[in-house]
Amino acid sequence: MRIAWIGKKSPFCGNVTYSREITNGLLDRGHDVSFLHFAQDDSEPDNWPNFKEVPLPFIYKSQVYTLPAFNATKVLKDALREIQPQIVHASLTLSTLDFVLPEICKELNLPLIATFHTAFAGKGAKLISGTQLLAYQLYAPFLDNYDKVIVFSQIQRELLAKMGVREEKIAVIPNGVDTVKYSPGVSHIKQEFNAERLFVYQGRIAPEKNVESLLRAWKQSDMAAGSKLLIVGDGLLRASLEPFYGSEYGIIWLGFVANEERRIEILRGADVFILPSLVEGLSLSLLEAMSCGLACLATDVGADGEVLEKGAGVVINSKTVRSQLKTLLPLFQDHPELTTMLGQKARKRVLERYTLSDNISSLAELYTQVLAKRPVTLGWGV
Repeated sequence: MRIAWIGKKSPFCGNVTYSREITNGLLDRGHDVSFLHFAQDDSEPDNWPNFKEVPLPFIYKSQVYTLPAFNATKVLKDALREIQPQIVHASLTLSTLDFVLPEICKELNLPLIATFHTAFAGKGAKLISGTQLLAYQLYAPFLDNYDKVIVFSQIQRELLAKMGVREEKIAVIPNGVDTVKYSPGVSHIKQEFNAERLFVYQGRIAPEKNVESLLRAWKQSDMAAGSKLLIVGDGLLRASLEPFYGSEYGIIWLGFVANEERRIEILRGADVFILPSLVEGLSLSLLEAMSCGLACLATDVGADGEVLEKGAGVVINSKTVRSQLKTLLPLFQDHPELTTMLGQKARKRVLERYTLSDNISSLAELYTQVLAKRPVTLGWGV
């Protein structure tokens, strides 16, 4: 199948990982994939597949949103005419281009699928971030113009349906992780940081990630000298937090780690993964940690609580993160048998529900269904 994928390669975020892993998986199964993205001359994440690339011009982009250049629409349209794909899949990048894609694809008679990543608070909760609420309100009317919209959980499906997206347009396909690559294995990371027990946070250092609650809980828990907390990631809040939560408390700031093998080595050597977010979609970092056999603690936001339910991890309330972690951190420090058991259950849950292989199979099936429902045309031979 000839696929035009519209997504992100940088700066690093969950959307970037999603695009890389899915396009790799599609290529491995023999599909012809072209990748259209807002390109820039900087270092990109490793392990990208070898596919036809089309750079789209932009004025500004960040981990959260992108501002396309004025000619981006024309460049995209011309590229699609040249590629002549059978299907277009947009991993939505929070840019104005997302809103005109349905018009472009309608003009070119191309089926269009979107993956909607925008985080949300969780079951029974309001979208506590004004930015997230605005994103849902802005996108809902336009998402109904896509042939299909992929979300990661039934909760998110219900949320979009309440905002006017027809339920038949919404497909639930959870994120998946490569369970061969992300697996338990040998690591020397504990020796490197002189740690007996190793805890990890991986993600952006941003307000919605609620990292400060984790840092305050760690500092107030009076953890043993052999317990270390690795903060893997970067973001706007790092400069204001790092000076107050440093190595004297056993906290080690690694910044953004671009090398995937290094990130896997960190996960394989750690005991506990912590994700204290206020909003999420379905965290790939969480799935990667689970797949590596870590005991995982995460807030019940987005679909993360659903991933850890029924004993696959510990689900904490996003409103009382600090107080709960003050109890749980020493518990996980002092009882390695508990973290071992939870890590085994986490790995089992990923194998049962969240493999990249199953994700690719579901996606290919969705492509086939969408194409089957479209009338046969004499277009450009698709």
